Parts: sequence; C-alpha cells; structure tokens
Amino acid sequence: MTDYSLPYGKSNLTFSLPDNLQVDVIAPVQTPAALDPVGLVNHALLHPAGGSALPALSPAHRAAIAINDKTRPVPHRHLLPPLLTTLEAMGLSPEQITLVIATGAHPPMRESEFAAVVPQEILNRYPVVCHNADDTAALHYLGETSRDTPVWINAEYLSADLRLVVGNIEPHQFQGFSGGVKSAAIGLAGRTTINHNHALMTDAFSALGEFERNPARQDVEEIGAMIGIHFALNAVLNDHKEIVHVLAGDPRAVMAQGIPLARRICQVKVAQPYDLIIASPGGHPKDINLYQAQKGLAHACLIAAPGATVIIAAACPEGTGSPGYEAWMAGMRNHAQVLERFAAEGFRIGPHKAFQISRDASRFNVHFLSQIEASFAERLLLNPISSLQPCIDAALARLSAGARVAVMPIASATIPYIEQSA
Repeated sequence: MTDYSLPYGKSNLTFSLPDNLQVDVIAPVQTPAALDPVGLVNHALLHPAGGSALPALSPAHRAAIAINDKTRPVPHRHLLPPLLTTLEAMGLSPEQITLVIATGAHPPMRESEFAAVVPQEILNRYPVVCHNADDTAALHYLGETSRDTPVWINAEYLSADLRLVVGNIEPHQFQGFSGGVKSAAIGLAGRTTINHNHALMTDAFSALGEFERNPARQDVEEIGAMIGIHFALNAVLNDHKEIVHVLAGDPRAVMAQGIPLARRICQVKVAQPYDLIIASPGGHPKDINLYQAQKGLAHACLIAAPGATVIIAAACPEGTGSPGYEAWMAGMRNHAQVLERFAAEGFRIGPHKAFQISRDASRFNVHFLSQIEASFAERLLLNPISSLQPCIDAALARLSAGARVAVMPIASATIPYIEQSA
C-alpha cells in the first residue's frame, strides 16, 4: 500500500491505495517560490507590462484598489505594501487610498474579518471598505456590454481618479483564468451584472483555460474597459500558494504575459480518462465553502471516464456560502429535477451552483466529504460520506482490471486535459 495526502481545510487527510494499481497524481508542476517576493513586486511595478506605468497624480486625486476577499489565496502581505508605498511616493496620503474588498456575489465580509485579508498594519493606516452586490444605492450604472450585460459597479470605486486591481492569475472553471480586470469587473459588480455575465458559462467556449474565445471572460474584459481600470498587479502562485511570478501594468497586457506563465505551472496532460478520481479543491481557502469547493469537482470531472467515481474532500467550514443556493435546493429530489428546473427558470446566481454540481453528479458517481451536516448535505444531493478511506475502498472493489486511478490534491488550481482531445 502507498499513502497519499490531500489538503482539507487548514490540515491534511491521508489515505492508502494498493501498489498494484495504476495511480497518477495530477497536480500543478512543482515550482519553487520566489526567493524575494517583495523584490519581485517592486521589479514588476518598475517594469510594467505594456509599458503602462501608473499615471501622474495631483495632490487632490484619490486612488481605489480592488482586492479579493477571503475566498481567494491572494498574497496581499507581499503585494500591497510595495504598491501602497509607490502610491504614497507619487503624492497620495493614506487617506486618499481606499482598499475595496471585492466580494462579487459572495456575502459581504464583516469588518471584524478584514484582518483575514488585509495585514493589520495596512488596516491601521488606510481606509478599507467591503463591496455589497445587493446594495443598489451604492452602485453606478455604466450601460451595457456588446453581450447585453447591464453594468452596475461600486460607485465609490468608480469615483476614484486612479482605479487599480490586485489579484492572482489562476485557472477558472468558466472564465478561463482569473486575474486582470476581473477583480473589479465581477468583484465590484452588482448582482444583476454578475448574473448576466455568469449566464454565459453555458457556452462551450466558457471553459477552463480558455481566454480569447471565451465569451464570459471577454465580457469581463469589456466591463473592465467600461470601468476604466488603469493598472493591475497580479501574482502567479505555485501549488503551495507561494509567489512565483508578479506582473503589473496594463490589465490586458498583464493577462497576456501572465496566462502562459500560469498555464506552464497548472496545465497537466493525461493520456486517458480515469475510473476513480480522489480530489481536493486545494484546502483553505479553496474549500472554505461549497460555493468555492465545487470548482474542484468541475476540474476533476474533466478527466473522468463515463460512469467514473469522483470523491471530493472539501472541508467547507462555512457551509455552502450561498443562502440562495440552499433555498433553491429545497425539495429537490434528484439531479435530473435540478437540471430540468434550472433550464426552465433560466440562469440565476446561487442556483447556478446547483446546476454545476448536478451537471457533473448526474454523469459520475460523486461523493463529498465535508464538515457540512450529513442530513443537510443529503438534502443538497451531495451524496455525503463521513470518512475517506472506506469510500475509496468501496470504489476500488467496484473497479475492473486495468482501471485507472487519479489523485488530484489541488484540483481547483489544475488544468487537466486529455491528450487526444487537445
């Protein structure tokens, strides 16, 4: 027997597989962290992508920086201090620089939670506020994109003279990649905007790893242009959530340079689909709630054989992360009913998680290990399990000779693809 490990919340789970099985570990390429991450950030700020340095400011100007919320592993402790120092060196006082936590459609963070995202020394010195997608009085309308997305954006962010975004460039299940303008274009948008953009995920090209042909992502790019985002600061991380690359400058140029770097780390080619996949989204914060953990399931299912068993270990200490999803799932008896109702009612944020889970769970034998109470998880059709090894052993007993098994410890940060379909 050989032991394997999966991230689970802020700890790890171990399990064993027989040595006579063909087992592949599908994970990002092992990449060393930058020895001097802050130096890397400073270098990026001095050598901006696209030649787009920060514009000149007057003493009366204000800057606003969109930063990701607690569901994203953005290394703000390395990224923010050099950027803030640069802005102050350009003549802005701390009071003129506002950090806006970009929650998108996630529940707004309480002020007591801000320290989980922003280093305390920054909280003590700069104004920090949190976006609320449902606070319509705090949104400003900019018009519609060419795909008819109505663009409502955080008014405080829009009112700043200099608008910046900070985040990571990493795989995203239907936006292709996160990063660039997305932190503001979705993170600081109203629910109507997010709902319309995310409805584009049903397009075949709204897929993991797609960018230029991706209608959902290109809609985001158009929203970013309408907002007028001046500058992006983005990191590319390794499998330990450590900085490997940093890019700064024009958001589109940052994405153009950053995507190949992220792809080099995250994209993994496999020869054939797998009959059993044992996966984790990647631990905290990728499994902070089901809303985030579902992404690991979607990535794992990309390389699952028809009828395969997919076991997901995701702690979900904050439950589902979506009251709208929970309410919508009341009374749902099976995945076919979920898919039928979703198709009949049309796209809505929250219920879209039910669609995404049922889309995969209706094709594969999916099991969830989490901290979500078992009876509630059953009502959500999650097929919950209480322990990893017994479920694995039962799945192994059903496998035929020559079956293929994959372990995906960081599924949400992995772009797996089958060689013959590439």
